[in-house]
Amino acid sequence: MTKIALFASGNGSNAQAIIDAIERKELHAQVALIVCDRQEAYVKKRAEASGIEVFSFEAKSFNGKDQYEKLILEKLREKEVEWLILAGYMRLIGTVLLTEFENKIVNIHPSLLPAFPGKDAVGQAMDYGVKVMGVTVHYVDAGMDTGPIIAQQAFSVKEQMNLDHIQKQIHRIEHQLYPKTLQKLFKY
Repeated sequence: MTKIALFASGNGSNAQAIIDAIERKELHAQVALIVCDRQEAYVKKRAEASGIEVFSFEAKSFNGKDQYEKLILEKLREKEVEWLILAGYMRLIGTVLLTEFENKIVNIHPSLLPAFPGKDAVGQAMDYGVKVMGVTVHYVDAGMDTGPIIAQQAFSVKEQMNLDHIQKQIHRIEHQLYPKTLQKLFKY
């Protein structure tokens, strides 16, 4: 069974969708660790409810990304983690983890990349007035949402859809697409 670490910074709904898919036996993996960079993040409560260990840190307590990533790497090695799965993790992955987990770090993003990378992709897309939005699962590289695309799913934006409707549709897609895509990756 593939051992994964989930990286999250906030609510953790994508992390929960992955945990739920594992429990339903739709995703053959084990969450060995959740890595979280925010003390108040709700994902930590989700982890506790599922009996998953959390490694939590505050980036400002370290002298740079390399220092905290080396500490994360120690925990990942200790848990024999094979893949890093970003699920709402709001930091760029640095050289330490990119080198150790080359082609084994995956992210989900709420836009049809390469359009609207970075923060507030939904807001960016709405401001632009797009008629089609969607979700992208991609490999992580040193850039912001620039890694090779693995899977995408789109939907039409209807006139009556407001931000709340759009975000709910994106979450529905994310919570289905991410576990299915990961299952395909882990078969190889």
